[in-house]
Parts: sequence; C-alpha cells; structure tokens
Amino acid sequence: MVKDKYFKKKKTLKINGKLFEIDKALIMGIVNLTPDSFYSESRFSNIDTVLKTIDEMLKNGADIIDIGAVSTRPGAKSVTEEEEISRLLPYVKIIRKQFPEIIISLDTSRANVAKLFVNDFNVSIINDISAGSYDSKMFETIKELDVPYIMMHIKGEPENMQKSPDYEDVTIEVLKYFSEKIAKLKLLGVNDIIIDVGFGFGKSVEHNYQLLNDLGKFKIFGLPILAGISRKSMINKVLNISPKDALNGTTVLNTIALLNGADILRVHDVKEAVECRRIVEYYFDN
Repeated sequence: MVKDKYFKKKKTLKINGKLFEIDKALIMGIVNLTPDSFYSESRFSNIDTVLKTIDEMLKNGADIIDIGAVSTRPGAKSVTEEEEISRLLPYVKIIRKQFPEIIISLDTSRANVAKLFVNDFNVSIINDISAGSYDSKMFETIKELDVPYIMMHIKGEPENMQKSPDYEDVTIEVLKYFSEKIAKLKLLGVNDIIIDVGFGFGKSVEHNYQLLNDLGKFKIFGLPILAGISRKSMINKVLNISPKDALNGTTVLNTIALLNGADILRVHDVKEAVECRRIVEYYFDN
C-alpha cells in the first residue's frame, strides 16, 4: 500500500471566532438525548449520567461533543421542534455551565433550533443530517450564525430511507449532491463546511462499503470529511451481531476511514477511537 500523505495535509475551521487547525483527525463523542437511539448504551435519561459520560469522553481525548435529541435511526419518526428543544434545553444549559470551554456540536436539521443554541449556549458547530433539505432556512441561518456546518448525504428520511435504497452509482450520486450543496453555501459566503457521506442513511450495506472504499474521492472538495460508522448496521449485518457487540468492527472501519482520508471520526467509544487514530498516525510517520 502506498501511504497517502494527504492524511497529513492541514485543514482549518473557524470555531468560536478563532482559527482551528485540523492537524490530526478529530474525535467526536456522541451524546444522544433520545429515548430510542439504535444503540441502547448511548441513550441517557438523567443529567448526572450525561455529565459523567462527557467528562470521561474528554479525559479519553474527545475533541468535540456531538449532542442530539432527535433519533435518526432507520424507521425513526420525527418529533416536533418544541419537543426537540424541550429535550435539549435542560441538558445543554448544565453541560455548558459544567464544561464552558468545550466544542459542542449540535445534531439538528432545524434552523430555529440551531439559532437558539448557538446564540444562547455557544454551540460551536451545527451537524445537519439533511444538508439543508429539511429546512429551507438552514443555509441562510448558518451564514448568519457563522459557525462550521456539517452536512450529510441522506436519501429520503429516517422513517423511510432504508426501504430499498437504489443508486445507479452511489459514489457519483453523492459527489454530485455535495458539489451542488457546496456551491449554494459558497454563494452565500459559507466556507467552514464539513462533509459526511452518510453511512447507513439511505444506503444498503454494499452502498456503504463502496463509499468507504471511495472516501478518498471526496478529497476533491478540499473540505474536512467526517466518518460516522460507529456500531452501525454495515458492521452488524456483515458479522451478524448487535450494536452492543460492534466495537471491534467499528475500530476496523474507523481505521479504514482514516487511511482513506477521514478528518473526523464520530463515535460512541472515544478511547478506542483515539487509540485507532494514534496507531494510524504512527503508521504514516514510519
């Protein structure tokens, strides 16, 4: 294998008004404030457990904490904006008070929710699974808020996305999708963009592995690439296991993602992801 030195190329984001240099892959820890996340161990029902989990993630090396209150697992039904806010508010208030300096990413597809939590609780990044498709005001809101924007590819909606997803060529279609979305954001003057190919979001197992294999092709945009593979069905269906048994498979696929150019790993298990990153970095250095 030829070692791809692109892994070492630096990218930058403006976070909280400061230039943030991505000189190594970042680890994003997942905190789900939903009652029905696909991975039961990532569901939290009280603030003490959330605070303890975040503290542990940070001690283990998490660079970003990603908080969401709407389940996006296959088959999940949407909740109202009011319900999303009511789930988030009591937790985010205390999280921000307890950890005033951490980088918080908010997993939401609603412009009003993004605006509230960026303005009132210094949320640093917006993570939108729909890339502006679910809320026509999102792109303009991101421009107004001036925060980094993670946009993901999804085909359909969580409730129906896994009902026979079909592509002529999934990589070409996802590349085209991003080229159009990036062009719209650039016209608005939004430059701090992160792309996520959306493993498991309207894709078969075969589609997911093709995208993983082709992840390096998305370097063409010159933007940070996020890989969200943690404990997903593309592991579980191959190994015939449940999400709770998918840590080893997750580490294998996170390694492949890093070798193929991922800049951010979104994970349930921070310690193992940090170790994965350390080994891949050592591989590239030697």
